Amino acid sequence: MQFMFADYVLDRERRELTLRGQVVAVGPQVFDLLLHLVVNRNRVVSKDDLLEAVWSGRIVSESTITSHINAVRKAIGDSGEEQCLVRTIARKGFRFVGEVEVDEIGDTPQPGGRGANEQASGKLQEQPSALVLPDKPSITVLPFQHLSGDPEQEYFADGVVEDIITALSRIRWLFVIARNSSFTYKGRAVDVKEVGRELGVRYVLEGSLRKAGNQVRITGQLIDATTGAHLWAERFEGALDNIFDLQDQISASVVGAISPQLERVEIERAKRKPTESLDAYDYYLRGMAKLHIGTREAIEAALALFYKAIELDPDFSSAYGGAAWCHFWRKLNGWMVDRNHEIAEGVRLARLAVELGRDDAVALTRAGHALGHLTGDVDGGIALIDRARLLNPNFAPAWFLGGALRVFRGETENAIEDLAHAVRLSPLDPEMFRMEAATSLAHFFDGRFDSASSWAEKALGNLPSLLVAVALLASSHALAGRLVEARQAMRRLRALDPSLRIANLKDWLPIHRPEDYARFADGLRLSGLPE
Repeated sequence: MQFMFADYVLDRERRELTLRGQVVAVGPQVFDLLLHLVVNRNRVVSKDDLLEAVWSGRIVSESTITSHINAVRKAIGDSGEEQCLVRTIARKGFRFVGEVEVDEIGDTPQPGGRGANEQASGKLQEQPSALVLPDKPSITVLPFQHLSGDPEQEYFADGVVEDIITALSRIRWLFVIARNSSFTYKGRAVDVKEVGRELGVRYVLEGSLRKAGNQVRITGQLIDATTGAHLWAERFEGALDNIFDLQDQISASVVGAISPQLERVEIERAKRKPTESLDAYDYYLRGMAKLHIGTREAIEAALALFYKAIELDPDFSSAYGGAAWCHFWRKLNGWMVDRNHEIAEGVRLARLAVELGRDDAVALTRAGHALGHLTGDVDGGIALIDRARLLNPNFAPAWFLGGALRVFRGETENAIEDLAHAVRLSPLDPEMFRMEAATSLAHFFDGRFDSASSWAEKALGNLPSLLVAVALLASSHALAGRLVEARQAMRRLRALDPSLRIANLKDWLPIHRPEDYARFADGLRLSGLPE
């Protein structure tokens, strides 16, 4: 069966889209989405309908559906502005509105005895057993093995897995198999490679639970289903005194541990891909790898990579957030060349990130933190990051970047708790130096100068060019009476940013409490910073 519209032919049997006889390259899911819209052109197709037909009911983000609709429009010469062929029906879904001619080139029986006439009623061909991997990291969480022999504890193991699936589903860049599909493997001996092929995922998380007395031990391991390689393994223990608190604690620990691991693995995969085959997500991942490094050269490279991701996908909210955050980092370290222009550009990118990513924890976190610094609206930035925490409570940057803004608002004790929680969630985080610098600042504003200098030294051990950590080191030593060390740190500070003065401290950092600003300025003045 072929569907003809404009100058295009959509061949269902050959799974091919052609324009005046020339094949148009489209991905498998983009083809399925277009086919489903064309077959059901007499009605509005809802997003739930698309999830079931194209993604087999698996959980995908709003941005994934949007990007696939955009890809369909691009493939058939349409656009979101014109909507000549694919029309968006507000709050309802999508409808194919082009004139279509149908050419039935045969009535080839389909699996289960279905013919072409039944297919034309709107049902797609059955999915093959080996599904094509999605265009983002994909994972299934298998039911954990229950090793204690106590059937009454089985519900606890299942509850932990369900919580992990729910938590992972909040991560917008991750494609997560729904609970009902994962639990079809319960009680079965499985080959993770076969699971990956059947569910169309790259990663499998499996584990086991053992109970002894009032203690429970859960082990988890993350496996690359395409190769069978073990990527990560960890053990979690706790008391069953409050079983629901323990369930929450374990699921948070597992998700907090594997999220950065998955990102690292995906970054390495993107680095290995040839440049000519990179897509928007690959450029974003490469940008994140550079952003984590934090040096001037790395941030310049990250900014260019985020802009490339935005060029390829103008709705990529996390890429806007990453780009905005690069501008903040340039401001923090005194690297801006055209300060007013770059601040305005960072604000523009951050606001677009918020507009496009209202349900994207990554975009809200990076954009909210950038806005807090670039506009001085610390309260507004905290509000955005608090929303990100609600969307994904296991996203470590939302805790340490939110904690950093709380320091500037004067909420030092809450900030220290948030920063410590971020470290618990991601103890090997590539941005640990940023957590250490924010912790140093919190201790400094609380008058604990020895702790502040210790944390600043830790941050500088990971990134020697971190300007704010050098400033904290100088000011902490000065106020603790260590003037020799303070002046050494000041020489280092002046070498990194010769333009810094007492007079422009308020333009550098959004310090809200007058007493915090006065303390910081006094320490830097004692260290030798000019007025």
